[in-house]
Amino acid sequence: MISLNLPSYKINVAERGGRRMIYDFLRRRFVALTPEEWVRQHFTHFLVEHRHYPAALLGNEITVQLNGVARRCDSVLYSRDGGRPRMIVEYKAPDVPVTQAVFTQISAYNSVLRADYLVVSNGLAHYCCRMDYERQKAEFLPEIPFYEDL
Repeated sequence: MISLNLPSYKINVAERGGRRMIYDFLRRRFVALTPEEWVRQHFTHFLVEHRHYPAALLGNEITVQLNGVARRCDSVLYSRDGGRPRMIVEYKAPDVPVTQAVFTQISAYNSVLRADYLVVSNGLAHYCCRMDYERQKAEFLPEIPFYEDL
């Protein structure tokens, strides 16, 4: 796998049934090692280890119902009080450019979850915006905020 624009961490990779697997510390199990999963694991470690997000409030592959169809958000950060979604993160493989289509995808998920922050990353480029529902706009932030700044 390629180097990402994210800090490295102690990666746990294994071979199972002829497939390369990577350990997902949030789901507490090995999952197929795809380019998108490579980004997810690096990014979630970055959030927990470098931005101080509580791992207990993060979930991977969260199912939402969108127009009667089950869809999966790549990662969701929940609030401490009542489990309301605070942040949605959408990952793409490093060779997939972050385009308007990616923002349209995460916006569709957010139409159901109404999170405070939306993040998109392909491991090389990262974008974060804070949602302002009163003024119906999104403010792009210069970096991924620390948990205590949310």
